Amino acid sequence: MSDEEWERFLRESVTGAAQAPVEPSARDREAQGRLRERPGPPAPWRAHPAARPRRRTGWYTAGFVAALALLAVALFPQQLTGWPRGDDGAPLAAETERPRGAPGDGPRLRPTVAEPFRGSPAARWGDGGAGITVPEARATGWMDAAGVERALRQSRDFLVASSLDPRVLRGERPARAIALLNPHQEDVQRYLRTALSTAAPTPETDPLLLFSRFRPDQALLVGDVVKTRGRLTYREGKRGAVEVTADVTFVYPVTPAAGGGGPDAEVVRTIVRRSIVLSWDDPDKVVTEPGTASVVSYALDMTNGGCGEPTGYFAPPFGAAGGPSATGDPVDPYDRSAPVGGGGASARDCRAATRS
Repeated sequence: MSDEEWERFLRESVTGAAQAPVEPSARDREAQGRLRERPGPPAPWRAHPAARPRRRTGWYTAGFVAALALLAVALFPQQLTGWPRGDDGAPLAAETERPRGAPGDGPRLRPTVAEPFRGSPAARWGDGGAGITVPEARATGWMDAAGVERALRQSRDFLVASSLDPRVLRGERPARAIALLNPHQEDVQRYLRTALSTAAPTPETDPLLLFSRFRPDQALLVGDVVKTRGRLTYREGKRGAVEVTADVTFVYPVTPAAGGGGPDAEVVRTIVRRSIVLSWDDPDKVVTEPGTASVVSYALDMTNGGCGEPTGYFAPPFGAAGGPSATGDPVDPYDRSAPVGGGGASARDCRAATRS
């Protein structure tokens, strides 16, 4: 039930059953007087002398209904108003500008297979692509408003195809995402060929710079929801191009593959914040293909995704034992108030999380 429907229900519960008395008009009083002066009907049709006048019960009934409604709200707020269960609060409004600080800290509750976002600010974030805010389109550079709207939609499609597609998360080739990139941008095409074919990537050729991937024999995604929060912005770039900047944080709940994802399995949240700039170029000025964009830049911040030399996959730190420990100053992975640090997923950029 929406807030408007609920307010209307309460209002009608109080006022709909009975109306306040209205003073009769002069014409009504005259008509009532004439009726009183007329002789009554024959005796058999007169009201029985023992008949009791009917009580006005409308106001009391309405008050009783309102009281029951308020009691129901107090006892069952989630079912009646759509509030989410638990202590994580209502869903957040869409992000339209960079936050001025980190989200508030709630109870530090351990995630479970049944509730993988329990105790996390991400519990209030959007699901998948719904958590990525797309601004209103207006004519920019070489594009009219409809062209900008299409560029924004395809930019979000790239984020979904590169960081949310279940097949890509299982380590499969990100074919849909690659199809949205300019095939004539040689440096990016060279990176893609190397990153997706080598078993020992370098920090510069790590596929994690653009794609989110887990080894299916090491980690399994819990459920089918990845929480996201972020936004797209755009401006006129070089040669009249429309540059779309994405700044999005992804929260992946995963469990060890060895345990089969049972109800009591350990759950770790790998948190990845990406900043990607895509240039939708004027084909009269840049060699490109319709419906594809050139990559201007990309950057990555990551926590609980593994440390040490890159392997091309996120490596969540399951259990007490693990590989190299996180280094550097601790970071709040849910704080979106500062720019993305960038630098890839190597050990020198692996920092401990203040919360997960």
